[in-house]
Amino acid sequence: MHFESYPQCDDSDARPQVTSIASSFDAKAASLRQAATHFVDHTATLATILFVARRDGHARGSTAGRKTDQRPRTKARPPVNAEQALSRRRAKRLQPEDYLDRAMRAATPRTRGNWARRGLATDGDINNDTQAMLLRQLYLSHYTQRQFQLAYAVALQATELAVLPDVIHQDCARAKQALGDIDGAAAHLRLAARLGPASRRAFHHWTLGSMLHLSERGDEAISALKRAVRWGSTDKPLYRGQLALAKLAMGTHVRGGKRLMAELQGCPAGQGYGRFVLGQLAFHLGMRNEARQHLDAFIERTRKGRPAMRVALEPEVLAAETTLSVLDEATL
Repeated sequence: MHFESYPQCDDSDARPQVTSIASSFDAKAASLRQAATHFVDHTATLATILFVARRDGHARGSTAGRKTDQRPRTKARPPVNAEQALSRRRAKRLQPEDYLDRAMRAATPRTRGNWARRGLATDGDINNDTQAMLLRQLYLSHYTQRQFQLAYAVALQATELAVLPDVIHQDCARAKQALGDIDGAAAHLRLAARLGPASRRAFHHWTLGSMLHLSERGDEAISALKRAVRWGSTDKPLYRGQLALAKLAMGTHVRGGKRLMAELQGCPAGQGYGRFVLGQLAFHLGMRNEARQHLDAFIERTRKGRPAMRVALEPEVLAAETTLSVLDEATL
């Protein structure tokens, strides 16, 4: 299943079109953070001044005749009425955008979810953009902790806000696939392709085709991947390579396999998810050393990636490991 790289993810080249999706959320988050008002308590801190008295006529440095240093008593602060106290508490209260920022910077999935829940529970109205992004942080928290049913429920709630609906349907599809509901995941991916902008349509069709290919539903996979090739631009070599792989898995002869591999290696996606496609293509073309090299690189990169990426790419990692096992048996 294909996972997009979202905010502060350094694996953007692992998925085509991921950067454009992530940047949409980043741009919204940045604008909200800039618009949020951060209140500062400017109450001056009381300073204590020590006075040292010295008798006239005594030499500098002499201790004779000096008065003992005394710290003046701190004066009591004037009483604060209830209205002023309430005003100060409100000034220090975090805004929904502050909780969103903390959730996006969280070091662990659990902390991410806690900040997202607190942001969603703040008093007053929350605009749809902020609410959708807080829900997405909560979704990522559940998803990376393998709480897929909860993750799906949160993503489904976010679809009602109509904020980046194609991205949210991708989230729904990931959770559905993890739950083993391939038909449900496919329905969400078809909605994503229908609702998303033309610039992301190829990505959604490719995601659908790749999932169906891994689920051994070859005819449906080929149909979806053909649409991805038709709509694709920069990442078209990846879509062509995936289409060739789906055809080879169905026993169909593919012409120009090595040329397809060369084109894929020359595009940015060839260094990320493309390593999986290159390895599988090399295996089908009898290029065992190249297959092992690409598949090993793909597995290593995935295991070093972010938690959500590792969860999303488990089907591909399993397929890669199966192919490597076949290669190992062939060398015995």
